[in-house]
Amino acid sequence: MTEITDAHMREQMALTREYTVVLLKAAEGYGGPGADAVVWEHGRRNFRLRAEGLLSIVCPVADDSDLCGVGVFDASVERTRELMEDDPGVRAGVFTYEVHPVRSFPGDMLPGAR
Repeated sequence: MTEITDAHMREQMALTREYTVVLLKAAEGYGGPGADAVVWEHGRRNFRLRAEGLLSIVCPVADDSDLCGVGVFDASVERTRELMEDDPGVRAGVFTYEVHPVRSFPGDMLPGAR
């Protein structure tokens, strides 16, 4: 394992910047009539937000919990709330969400296909 010194950690921590994490959760309308079409449009909107550079990472959650997804936004908490309030799934009562300010390293990304 690579050795990481205290000096290296301090140097790297100074490079972090603010992002916003959204935890997307199932609401009452989740799984109900017409929900699949709403979720499809929610996904289309996520693609648009990614293309515009606002939604950096999208992680749908595929387990039996009420957590439906995690998103990392390159936007302020306020702007992210505005974006989420306009989400088709939120407007239709399929999803609800939490917004959290976070810090991370610019350029971090998920590993590519192996």
